Amino acid sequence: MYENNWESLNSRPVPAWFGDAKFGIFIHWGLYSVPAFTRKGDYAEWYRMQLDNPEFPNRKFHEDFYGKNFKYEDFVRGFTAELFDAGKWAKLFKDCGAKYINFVSKHHDGFCLYKTDYAWNWNSFDVGPHRDFLMELKTAMEGTGVRFGVYHSVYEWFHPLYLKNPEEYALYHLIPMLKELVERYQPSTLFTDGEWDHPSSVWHSTEFLQWLYNESSVKDYIVPNDRWGKETRGHLGGNFTTEYGFIEANKRIEDIELDRPFEECRGIGRSFGLNRLEGVEDYMTPRQLLETLCSLVSKGGNFLLNIGPAADGTIPVIMEERLLQMGRWLKINGEAIYGSKVYTKKNTDSLGIYYTQKDGAVYAVSNSFPFKELYLEEVDYSPELKVSLLGSGAEIKTAEKSGKLLLIIPPLNPDNLDSEYLYTFKITK
Repeated sequence: MYENNWESLNSRPVPAWFGDAKFGIFIHWGLYSVPAFTRKGDYAEWYRMQLDNPEFPNRKFHEDFYGKNFKYEDFVRGFTAELFDAGKWAKLFKDCGAKYINFVSKHHDGFCLYKTDYAWNWNSFDVGPHRDFLMELKTAMEGTGVRFGVYHSVYEWFHPLYLKNPEEYALYHLIPMLKELVERYQPSTLFTDGEWDHPSSVWHSTEFLQWLYNESSVKDYIVPNDRWGKETRGHLGGNFTTEYGFIEANKRIEDIELDRPFEECRGIGRSFGLNRLEGVEDYMTPRQLLETLCSLVSKGGNFLLNIGPAADGTIPVIMEERLLQMGRWLKINGEAIYGSKVYTKKNTDSLGIYYTQKDGAVYAVSNSFPFKELYLEEVDYSPELKVSLLGSGAEIKTAEKSGKLLLIIPPLNPDNLDSEYLYTFKITK
């Protein structure tokens, strides 16, 4: 039994399935998806708060196109979701090679995308589309092999109890709401956020986690994260989370020795919620996405890649295309990713090679097309080594160079390779 303190709670291992999964999909969707607007480089899901910030163009945009008397709450009329198809979403998540999702159940505006007793008339079941999107998607995900998980903001910008007394808000609103969410939807992940204004003692985080680990129906497999108070990120909780390369405001991933599984989250563009100002030049290319995935996995991390659906429930075509491109690559090269472990703690990103290991095999993923030779200075040479190129039947010969492995690559026709962008060499004895 876990006790109500961080020392005890931190002793709980992160369930093994999470470390093996490697790739997940984040989904930011809500009332902010109606305007889908902010300046480039910022988070569109913060639209409501940006309305009050003169540094942002949101107020002028809002008044010009919606009117001065149009409130943020009125966006519920435009959150129609008429084209939302949970089955289509679930198929995409399976086809892209993801092993879990985090669906935003409630962002900082407090609007919930599910049926709840704790947000009367401020949820998608009571108003707007009158649908429980969490339950629809959870049901559609069954049998896909992709685990269903949720994101949930711990604070709400304008909740009257939060503004009056954050601790009472946590005790009488947040924790009961979280327990309802966990028991009704039984998620595999719980990605909390919005914790930074108060220490975990104000949020009563250890009290909730003690219940989650000891009594909840998901205690054996749920993976919470580390966002439980302003002192916890990267130090306390479940898996450690980074965001656009940063684990804390001024600390990058590569500057921290993480002692447990971690998860990098980011959008394909710069925003999590859909930002209609972002163009194709703002979106990562398939190569960049795969390099990010392989870099993170080589360091023992997961990649939680975000999409921002439109208010009508469709996933923008460029996002869908990127996911399917990753899925095609993972279908060929996934054995180097799923269930793999760290092979070397040396950062080899600058060499364009990412190493993993699994079941006695070493994998070297190169971001260059296989041509003539590839020097793997992290692999000791042995004449017993056998090398294959995933997605190709080509014979890869080996040689020794300074005691390390040198691959001799025959001429390859790109049209005869099943893989593209990055190329995986499997090394066995």
